[in-house]
Amino acid sequence: MKLSEIIDENNILPELKSTDKKGVLEELADAMSRNEPSIEKGSLIKVLIERERLGTTGIGDGVAIPHGKMKSVKRPIISFGRSKDGVDFDSIDGQPAYLFCLLVAPDNSSGIHLQVLAKIAKILKSSALRKKLMDARNREEIYQTIIQSDEES
Repeated sequence: MKLSEIIDENNILPELKSTDKKGVLEELADAMSRNEPSIEKGSLIKVLIERERLGTTGIGDGVAIPHGKMKSVKRPIISFGRSKDGVDFDSIDGQPAYLFCLLVAPDNSSGIHLQVLAKIAKILKSSALRKKLMDARNREEIYQTIIQSDEES
């Protein structure tokens, strides 16, 4: 599955305002729920917070991939956010997170959910890509960088 099939440019937030984990989750959930009628923001936030209680989704290197599953969702959906200042996301390396890729998948889609998570993690492992995403000037550049990196991987 290509990321271009599951990320909408309108779900990209180039300037997150939040300074804490809950705020970042709320901003990403808000962007997604505005553009995806099948997602109710409050329900999504609850799913994400419950997932974070199991263990952080801050994978290190300035990256967090919060994720969850919802019955109302028919296909995987991504929203993406960037924080220039960084946010304490309880990352495994103890460092702030700057790049956030929120994935929501259908409740009964373990295989696809894991495939997309693995693809996102693989792409964001590239320090060159992370730098490009941090240097991007706007939403469109972030979107193009993500789509291009997916096609190259």
